[in-house]
Amino acid sequence: MANGKWMQRFARWHIWLGWLIAIPLVLWTASGLIMVAKPIEEVRGTTLRLEPDEREPLRGNPRPIAFRLDGSPRVVELRSFVQRGRAITLATAPDGTITRYDAETGASLPPLDEAEARAVVAASIRGGDRIAEMRAFDGDDTPFDYRRLEAVWQATLADGTRVYVNRATGEVDAVRTRWWRFYDLMWGLHIMDLETREQPHNPFTITFGILALAGAVLGSILLFRRRKRRVRA
Repeated sequence: MANGKWMQRFARWHIWLGWLIAIPLVLWTASGLIMVAKPIEEVRGTTLRLEPDEREPLRGNPRPIAFRLDGSPRVVELRSFVQRGRAITLATAPDGTITRYDAETGASLPPLDEAEARAVVAASIRGGDRIAEMRAFDGDDTPFDYRRLEAVWQATLADGTRVYVNRATGEVDAVRTRWWRFYDLMWGLHIMDLETREQPHNPFTITFGILALAGAVLGSILLFRRRKRRVRA
């Protein structure tokens, strides 16, 4: 008898918990389903980036940059790469400032202008020669989907894909397809953080997660509830 009363209580609690967690459970399930609808490489735009063997190879015979031995400029990191057939070296200062150099001549290079940014997109991204709009952003006013506080060129392609080219380094920092932006919204709903979409550890996910777990435990217990057999007439 006592066992039956507890089962009735569990059943009532299970119903009330179901009402409380119905919306977040639907959001978690729907957003999770949408996020796995396409391969992550396609979402991130990885498939739009040209493979190394599709890019223009290195021209010339670059040599290491010889910085002055008096410590000016001060450099904590050097990194070189090939871009549009040209060897570029990036020098990072202790404060994080990055300066571009031509690795063959040693000459410092200014931040990318619009023409150079367009050329970088065309040489690095499939369909990058079809740019519908170019916009420049300062480091303190970058678009939300860029997620960095660095000066950048935003190239919007004909299909709506946004390509972000770092104005200081000349590299393609991010590719944001239309599906990525929708995916990003679903991710924000999934972790219940629409403001930054980067912090799953928040009161909403913890609270509703605990309630969902409690509802699942009660539902599992109720599976063992004995049901009275119907008496056939």
